[in-house]
Amino acid sequence: MSSDMYREVIIDHYKNPHYKGELEEHTHSHHDKNPLCGDELTIQLIVDDNDVIQQAMHDGRGCAISQATADLLVSDIIGRNVEDVKALDKDDLLDLLGIELGPVRMKCALLSLQVLKGSLYMGAVGTDE
Repeated sequence: MSSDMYREVIIDHYKNPHYKGELEEHTHSHHDKNPLCGDELTIQLIVDDNDVIQQAMHDGRGCAISQATADLLVSDIIGRNVEDVKALDKDDLLDLLGIELGPVRMKCALLSLQVLKGSLYMGAVGTDE
């Protein structure tokens, strides 16, 4: 895909996000923000007993890169094992985006990975059972 097509994908996910909203019930959740630009993001997950991510949603506000990256990342992790998702890194995220980013935009893109990992490592929600 050309970088122009990737840009179109990013704009589409920003304007028409596929996974934006909240899950009524979720097993994991985390919220964080980028204090430099004000981007904010929450990611909620439903992880089953086999450590597979069954559902995921994001919500927040910010620039096109931060919000589109969150939507693309959430789309990519559904159906994947938690340990595999924990192993995702900056290069995986950049491959998903398909365009090169400067240092300022890199922080915008990496917010979604930071929030996702926060939800998996420390965002487990307790149950009342």
